[in-house]
Amino acid sequence: MKLLLIFISLFFLTSTGKTVASDFDSLTSKGIKEIYNIKFSEAETTFRKLMADYPESPAGRFFLAMIDWWKILIDLDYEGYDDIFYQKLEDVIFQCDQILDKDDKNVDALFFKGGAIGFRGRLRALRESWLKAADDGRTALPIVQYASKLDPGNRDVELGFGIYDYYASVIPDRYPLIKPLMIFFPKGNKEKGIGHLMNTANYGKYANFEAQYFLMTLYYQYENNFTKAAEYSQELYEKFPDNPIFERWRGRIAVRMGQTYIADTVFQKVYFKCAQRYAGYYEKSEREAVYYLGVFAKDSYQLDTAKFYLQRTLELSEKIDKKETSGFLVNAVLYLGMINDELGNREKALEYYHRVLDLRDFASSRKQAEQYIQNPYKRF
Repeated sequence: MKLLLIFISLFFLTSTGKTVASDFDSLTSKGIKEIYNIKFSEAETTFRKLMADYPESPAGRFFLAMIDWWKILIDLDYEGYDDIFYQKLEDVIFQCDQILDKDDKNVDALFFKGGAIGFRGRLRALRESWLKAADDGRTALPIVQYASKLDPGNRDVELGFGIYDYYASVIPDRYPLIKPLMIFFPKGNKEKGIGHLMNTANYGKYANFEAQYFLMTLYYQYENNFTKAAEYSQELYEKFPDNPIFERWRGRIAVRMGQTYIADTVFQKVYFKCAQRYAGYYEKSEREAVYYLGVFAKDSYQLDTAKFYLQRTLELSEKIDKKETSGFLVNAVLYLGMINDELGNREKALEYYHRVLDLRDFASSRKQAEQYIQNPYKRF
């Protein structure tokens, strides 16, 4: 249900009219890159200047809200930015409505209104406010469709259509319970969706990076095309090396492809940035980094190093996990048992194995723990 409502909502939908001055484009592009570089203070300065220089455009207000959106994305469990984000979106919608009252074919106002409603629905879906999220999705789609008819050559708007077409096609097949709900929404087309996303990724003015991000995730999560996912992750990582979301995806995909050296290098950098308190590098980033560093050390028989990293994984997971025990925690406990067996600390190993049995089963963790309770773990 959450996936359905997220893709129904429209996404990073941005556009400006063909007559907009080049300094407007320059300011907007500069601010967007600052957001992706997690330079939020600089981005706020840029977009407040955009508002001051072009008060008639909703763009400045919209992108100010996007700063808060990325603050939310970096740590979805923290809801402290939600209210200000909603308020900023309401300000965008209000300004767009004022423009549309005078000119109902104003493309900019239509785009930004649709985008603001879409993002509002996207957060509502993440917060499990299903009915409101669905309502936002139904409201936003025709607004943007109308804007697209007025400006058919706009590549940025294809992002929203691409996301919708792809997920409206893929999600119902994966989650049959959703299929009955799809009668209320337009039919999706996976190939068409990918085509839209590629057009935005290659030719979009402001939404190209967001399109690359979605292509990376869909190739990884649904298409099982890790080579393509790696291409997009590498491109985003090179452009925005201090974006924790892009950096972690780069490492995660490298792990999936068996590229241990790349993954180890990436997660060493993540761990360093967490220690140095880089913007956006919080406890979840550190946990993912130390987990993989611990696994790499375990696999290369650097047992003391592995023990250090996995113990830190356990500590962070105990602090982070709220609703459900994470796979990070379960595996950390199991691996600590295996490491202690290898170090000859059988009594300590048994403590960890018995703890695994008290946790939720994750990737046959209980079966392995029971096996090592009966017979100590041996690598060879």
